[in-house]
Amino acid sequence: MGELTSMALFGLGLSLGAFELGKLIQKKCKNPAANPLLIAIVLVIAVLQIFHIPYEDYEEGGKLISIFLGPATICLAVTVYRQGRILKANVLPILVGTAVGSAASILTVIGLCYLFRLDQVFHVSLIPKSVTTPIAMEISRAQNGIVPVTVAAVVLTGILGAIISPLLIRVCRIKNPVTAGVAIGTSSHVIGTSKAVELGEVEGAMSSISLVMSGIITVI
Repeated sequence: MGELTSMALFGLGLSLGAFELGKLIQKKCKNPAANPLLIAIVLVIAVLQIFHIPYEDYEEGGKLISIFLGPATICLAVTVYRQGRILKANVLPILVGTAVGSAASILTVIGLCYLFRLDQVFHVSLIPKSVTTPIAMEISRAQNGIVPVTVAAVVLTGILGAIISPLLIRVCRIKNPVTAGVAIGTSSHVIGTSKAVELGEVEGAMSSISLVMSGIITVI
C-alpha cells in the first residue's frame, strides 16, 4: 500500500511540476507554440525515459488527475452563465456552427482513415478527437475503440487548436467574439477553450458552450 501511495504521489507531483514549469516557460517566451500542456507532456516523457520509470507506475498518479477532468469541464458553466444574454441572442448560430464543425471533424477523420486504409478500430478511436476528453473516452470505449489512441488524438487536437487559433483568427480577420469562440470550442474542446478565455470572456463563454454542444452532437 505504501509503495502504491508513493507512486501515486510521484506521478501527481511530476505532472503538476511539469505543467507549472511549462507555464513559466510560456510566460518567459510569450509564444503560442510554448503551450504549457505540450511542454509538460514532453518533460514527463523525458523523465520517464531517462530514469526508466514504467508508465504503469506513473499512471498511478495520473489517475488522480483524471478524476478531476469532469468537474473541471463543468466549471466552465460559470463563464457561460455570465454571458447568458449573448448566448440567448446567438442560440441559432451557435447550434448551426457546432453542428457543421462537428460534422466536418467527423467526416475528415473518416475520409483520412479510408485514404490511409486504417482499420475500423482507428475510425472509432479518432472520430471523437475534437470533443473533451471525458466524453471522447466514453465514445471510444462504447465503440470498442483504442482509448489511449483517442486520448492522444484529443490532446494533440486541443494543443494545435490552442496554438494556431489566435493566428487563424487574425488571418481570417474574425472580429466577432462569438464566432471566434464557437470555432475554437467546436474544434479544440477544453484545451482550446483555455486559449479562448485568454482572448476574452465572451470568446471563453462561447467556446465553453460550443465544446459541450459538439460533444453531444458527436455522441449522437
